[in-house]
Amino acid sequence: MDTLLKYSGILDASEQNELLPFARVLADTSAAIIRRYYRADYTVELKADASPVTVADRQAEEAMRELILRTYPDHGILGEEYGDYRPNATYRWVLDPIDGTKAFVSGTYLFGTLIALTKHGRPVLGVINQPVMGDYLVGTANRTWLNGKPVKVSNCGRIEDAILLATDHWNVRNHQNGAAFEELARRAKRYNNWGDCHGYYLVATGGAHIMMDPIMNEWDLMALIPVIEGAGGRITDWQGNDPVGGASSVATNGMLHDEVIRALNGWE
Repeated sequence: MDTLLKYSGILDASEQNELLPFARVLADTSAAIIRRYYRADYTVELKADASPVTVADRQAEEAMRELILRTYPDHGILGEEYGDYRPNATYRWVLDPIDGTKAFVSGTYLFGTLIALTKHGRPVLGVINQPVMGDYLVGTANRTWLNGKPVKVSNCGRIEDAILLATDHWNVRNHQNGAAFEELARRAKRYNNWGDCHGYYLVATGGAHIMMDPIMNEWDLMALIPVIEGAGGRITDWQGNDPVGGASSVATNGMLHDEVIRALNGWE
C-alpha cells in the first residue's frame, strides 16, 4: 500500500473544499488570540507534568473548540488543555493551541499551533500555523502548501549531508537509546535544537532533513503526519512503526528514513 494512503488516508474533493477553509478559520482565530499575549505580561503556570501553560494556550483552544462545536456539532475534539469530547466520532479535531509553550514564554517564534482532523482515527488534514510570522502550513495525504504554495522535502541521500533537529537532547536518554541518538547526531552535517513543531515545518519545507521527538502526545503528533507526508517525506515512531497510536516520532525527507531508524535503535 502507498505510504501516504497507509498513514494519512485521504479527503475526497468535497471534504477538502469544505474542511480546508474551515481549518484556516481555526488557525486565524487562534492566532489572533496568541498574538495578543506574545511578549506580553501574563502568568506562566505549571501543569501536573511540570510543563508550562498560559492564558494564551487556554483561550486559543477555547475559541477553536467553540467554532468546531458551533459548525460541526457531531465532530469530536481532543485538545491539550481541555481534553476529549466525542472521542469515537467519525471526524475528530486534534488541537495543540501552542506547541512549544516554552519557546512562546521565552519570546522566541519557534512555536506554532497544531490543528489536525482525523477520520475514522486516521489523520487526513494537518496544520502548523505560526501566529507571529504568519506562516500557514497545511497538508493532506497528497499535498502540502505553505501560504498557498506547494512545498516539498529536500533531496538528501546521506546522513553526513543532513541537517538533524530534535526538541530536547537530554530527554532522548529518558525514553529512547540516548547513546545511539548521540552517535547519529555526530554523523549529521549539522545538529540543532530547533524543536517542537518548527522542526517538522523545516523538514516539510526543505530546510532540514531529519526531525525527532523521543516522546509525544496525540495532540503533538496528529497534525504533523499529513504535513510531512503531503510534502513527500516520511514519519513514523522511533522504531519505524505507524505513528498513529505511537508515543514518539521521527520525520525525514524519506530517502534517509530507514537508515535513520536503524541508527537510532542501534540496529546497524
